[in-house]
Amino acid sequence: MRSAANYTTMRQVRTIRYRDIADHLRDRIEGGEVAAGRLLPSEAELSRSYDVSRVTIRKSLELLRAEGLIDSRQGFGWFVAGETVHQPLARLATIEDQLTASGVHSERRITDFAFVRAPARARQVLGVDKVLRVSRVNLADGEPFARVTVFCPEDLGAALSRAQVAESSFYDLLPVQLGGAVQTIEAAAASASDAELLEIPVGSPVLRCERVTADAVGTPVLLGEYVFPGHRTAFTVDLPHVESSIAPSGLRLVE
Repeated sequence: MRSAANYTTMRQVRTIRYRDIADHLRDRIEGGEVAAGRLLPSEAELSRSYDVSRVTIRKSLELLRAEGLIDSRQGFGWFVAGETVHQPLARLATIEDQLTASGVHSERRITDFAFVRAPARARQVLGVDKVLRVSRVNLADGEPFARVTVFCPEDLGAALSRAQVAESSFYDLLPVQLGGAVQTIEAAAASASDAELLEIPVGSPVLRCERVTADAVGTPVLLGEYVFPGHRTAFTVDLPHVESSIAPSGLRLVE
């Protein structure tokens, strides 16, 4: 029969073990080995790595969550907590503007620059058969933050180079005066290609934003698709007047 002393000793060992694991993970996070917003290994992987049960791992993770170092989301698992980037919807702005305003260093990694036959959606929106397609990954403090694909009519993008779009926004490069934009944001699941680029699990929640930008007379000149990891991004809008409905502004039923 197991003695009370043995039980107490075993319980202390288990308690110390989960705290030791939490201490080790904390050191990795605070030492910058795992950056803000990045995913931790799964509970199963951590269990194998530390040779303990998932119950012990969960206790370690919950301890770090209570300290505000990590958090979890359904579909993502555990990740290092960081400031959520809030992008206002009420004005025309770039991702880089929002990151810079938050004190985050941003950069672009161009993955595609080509003049191509317009996909169906680009042809529908822009009314042209050939477009300049630019795809990129936006980085925040060196970590993937967004996958972006932008289309513009061939004639407007003819003079642009890969180097130019890597350094500047289309808003600064297009030879037309821009007017307004319409943004549509919806929840989606990460495709295999987006998951690889953003370094998140396939099928995990993402926010997909389509932005149609028009010139000063209302003719669409840019079609952009932006995909953001759902756990790091929030879109906000200031409402100048209180509406009678409690439903979110701009909400509509998608058939």
